[in-house]
Amino acid sequence: MTLGMQLLLLQVAIVLTTVVGTGVTATWLQEQQLRDAYQDRMIAVAQSVAGLPVIIDAFDDADPSATIQAVAEVVRESSDVTYVVVANDAGIRYSHPNPDRIGEKVSTDPAIPLSGQIYVGTQTGTLGESWRVKVPIFDAAGGVMGQVSVGILESELRADFLDGLAVLLIALVAAAVIGVVGSAWIGRVIRRRIYGLEPDEIRAMLETREAMLHGIREGLVAVDDDGRILLMNDAAARLLDVPDAEAVLGERVDEVLDAELARFIASGEERETPVLSGERILLVHGDRVRVDSRDIGAIAILRDRTELEAMLRELQGAQGLAEGLRAQSHEFSNKLHVVSGLLELGHVDAAIAFIERVGSGGALSAVDEHDGISDVEIAALVLAKRSRAQNSASSSRSTPSRTSTPHPVRGLAPTS
Repeated sequence: MTLGMQLLLLQVAIVLTTVVGTGVTATWLQEQQLRDAYQDRMIAVAQSVAGLPVIIDAFDDADPSATIQAVAEVVRESSDVTYVVVANDAGIRYSHPNPDRIGEKVSTDPAIPLSGQIYVGTQTGTLGESWRVKVPIFDAAGGVMGQVSVGILESELRADFLDGLAVLLIALVAAAVIGVVGSAWIGRVIRRRIYGLEPDEIRAMLETREAMLHGIREGLVAVDDDGRILLMNDAAARLLDVPDAEAVLGERVDEVLDAELARFIASGEERETPVLSGERILLVHGDRVRVDSRDIGAIAILRDRTELEAMLRELQGAQGLAEGLRAQSHEFSNKLHVVSGLLELGHVDAAIAFIERVGSGGALSAVDEHDGISDVEIAALVLAKRSRAQNSASSSRSTPSRTSTPHPVRGLAPTS
């Protein structure tokens, strides 16, 4: 099942459960309110009838029902109840909606009202099951002389309840429809925010991301548009001397890193530049992060150039030394040619004078620990420069100009 379908079903289940629970609670509360309202009305009607002087005085008449029936019917019709029944202490009815029932004994137990208490409950009488109230009728001396029973049929009560329930059901159905539509919309929004990826794809991307971050040697630092660190892998924490990469997430980059490096990363410039961070020389490649053609931050890739720079310096020293050796070899070759030519011509004295004039010839031993130069790179540089200088000086001395005196060795061509 896709993530969108799971979200939709879960939210629909939550909405329906909430709506149904709310509907059941509201229905129960509405029924209780309806019963409470009818109860208050019936108690008020019964007590008002029981307290009417005309009702009390009619108990002494030869035919009490002649007066009491008329009053009870008027009260019943005006109060919108099913019946108002007045009976004496023997349970004989003096009023009833069905006149044929007058003079008969009540169908339910009158013990509670005759004891001076009020009864409220559901009972089944001659008219059917009804929600009723019974109150006592007191005489002038305070004794109980009868009872008044006021009630409404349960069927009428249910009919009134169902009339009000229709509006409640319409509201609940509308709430459920709105909830389902809203759930579907929320699911689409969430799917769009996660670029339509499924949970398996998200998990695979997370695992790949973690493997990449902890496996590569280059450091990665990502910041948002506000300059807060969103990502720093282990290599970046090591290169930047950050104790805990997780602890700095959410911090401002200028509060964690060196000012120059923080400024370059936050700028998002798309270029490479060497940056000095602590004792390390880092090559930083910066770039902007764009999603759907929208800039959301910047990322920097850090490479440690410290060892590389040291190796480059050593290589430059070795190259200088090799260049000096080549110059010295060339110089020695020239000098040997001169000495060889002088000896072949028999000018031994001139050869000896030439050897004494050129001296040591720039031997490597001329630069040693007695010269105070212990660094091989600097020694190589000095040796190369001196060899070049000696080579140039020797060439200028051994090459006569047009205005100079002839070479002491007649017939010997100068050697460069």
